[in-house]
Amino acid sequence: MSRLHRICPVNIPQHIIQRGNNHQICFASETDFVTYTAYLKKYANKFEVDIHAWVFMTNHVHLLCTPKKEGGISNMMQSLGRGYVRYFNNVYYRSGTLWEGRFKSCIIEDEGYLLQVYRYIELNPVRAKMVESPADYKWSSYCVNALGKKSTLCSPHFLYLQLHKNKEERLVAYKKLCSYGLAKKQLLEIRDNTNKNLAFGSQRFKLEIEKLTGRRMEAGKRGRPKAT
Repeated sequence: MSRLHRICPVNIPQHIIQRGNNHQICFASETDFVTYTAYLKKYANKFEVDIHAWVFMTNHVHLLCTPKKEGGISNMMQSLGRGYVRYFNNVYYRSGTLWEGRFKSCIIEDEGYLLQVYRYIELNPVRAKMVESPADYKWSSYCVNALGKKSTLCSPHFLYLQLHKNKEERLVAYKKLCSYGLAKKQLLEIRDNTNKNLAFGSQRFKLEIEKLTGRRMEAGKRGRPKAT
């Protein structure tokens, strides 16, 4: 089966997953996390990509971001990946690849879907049973979006800002939203669409993206096509 080409429409948010090759460790120390964060900030700024949410797990990374110019996400991820691999290989006296091929991505509809992905990302350490509360995991954006920690990396999406015009009330609203978690169906849909580089949103949204890009946004049906 041929690989679907990657698309990156400007001003449409995407969920990104970058995994370690064969699930190997990508972050072995505090310094590794700090270094990766610095590279991410550098290249997000360079290629004009807004970072809304993130979580850095030991063997993979989740990002929620919006490109402000054509090719922004691909350029950012390529430069980020290369820069961090050079650092990691030098520190741990290793060579070769660190990442599992190309990153996975999923285009996201704003209304009704984006905040689900915020929660999917920031609650990852809780689902992995690494912590009891998302606030206990240092390397995610939860403490920024729910607790108000200052960050030069985070660019709030307008839907997040619309939770409340007052910052303190907005933090309370987002923290309450995260307390509900996500239904199994939502988890599976986000995971499946991201792994297949498709779209997460309404049927209308998927059709609009298909018309815009000329690429299907839903998984194809298995089996041979019917004769006509």
